[in-house]
Amino acid sequence: MLAVRAWGRTYNTLVQRKLNAACPTGALPAVTLRPLHCSLVARSPEQSLKDSKTFDPTLLQFLVCPLSRKSLRYEESTNELINDELGIAYPIVDGIPNMIPQDARMIHKDRKPESPDTEQTT
Repeated sequence: MLAVRAWGRTYNTLVQRKLNAACPTGALPAVTLRPLHCSLVARSPEQSLKDSKTFDPTLLQFLVCPLSRKSLRYEESTNELINDELGIAYPIVDGIPNMIPQDARMIHKDRKPESPDTEQTT
């Protein structure tokens, strides 16, 4: 057991020396750790599996559209994340947003562009 501990210390020392030689400390970027947001810490046994597959709207503060980098809104009736600016809806499958642009669907906007060239005079 002592031999394993001694080898572990020796190995760690060798690796640390090699890293220090290859990358001086001034060249390494500072690492910051941020805790992940978790809205449900513990589940009760009576909570159904269906509830665990619903989207957590508090995640909207972290999610943005991968195409425009703009914020999204959650549409509960269709279970989609909507980018109103581009007219794109990202599906949510089993509570997980599918943010792949190829899997998104286009939303038909009700607004019709009005231009002076298309107006008819009577």
